[in-house]
Amino acid sequence: MEVTGIFTAIIIGLIIGALGRLVVPGKQNISIWLTLLIGIVAALLGTLVASVLGVADTRGIDWIELALQVGFAAIGVSITSGASGRRR
Repeated sequence: MEVTGIFTAIIIGLIIGALGRLVVPGKQNISIWLTLLIGIVAALLGTLVASVLGVADTRGIDWIELALQVGFAAIGVSITSGASGRRR
């Protein structure tokens, strides 16, 4: 992976993670670094699932792929915030 690919993955991860946090209701007590990690994993997982479903490469904006990525980020944020909330 090139340096530009790494920076792109970080930026996309931040955006997807932030959208995932917005979808989940209530306050989430997780750090920005954890949000970034969840966003990167969700973006990769959403792209993988979209590829399996055959909707990864469409003309224009890939709305289904984006919805999958945000959905996975929301699931990751809710699981992580729920696990960290029980520990405190």
